[in-house]
Amino acid sequence: MKLRNLRTERQPKLMIIPMIDIIFFLLVFFIMSTLYMVDQQTIPVNLPQAASAQSDKPRSVAIAVTKEGQILFEQEDVPLELLKKRVQLEMSKQSDLVFILRSDKAAEYGKVVAVLDELKLAGAQRVAIATERKDK
Repeated sequence: MKLRNLRTERQPKLMIIPMIDIIFFLLVFFIMSTLYMVDQQTIPVNLPQAASAQSDKPRSVAIAVTKEGQILFEQEDVPLELLKKRVQLEMSKQSDLVFILRSDKAAEYGKVVAVLDELKLAGAQRVAIATERKDK
């Protein structure tokens, strides 16, 4: 006659498959909720109009130097001598401007440096140089 230990028979069995499912669903939930937080600004909404509305993004101004040495300020040809005044005029309208300098790779290096110098002399604090992504 075999006597069984009642204590060993009544111990609950640990089922790991449902626990893995729950962890997987929690992981998916947090990934999806994070993705929706990022896309929150792209939801199409018709906003009401207000007279005192302001933009949160700083406006960017494009300055281009062609390979012939032309300086284009927002698609308008500007001589180097007048660039400083034009930048100061734009900065008086809005102080947090971002100036994006685009230059042809065949443009004279000295001309690009002269444009950068004029931007700094005009008081531009935020200047970015545009490049193309290099594919491997």
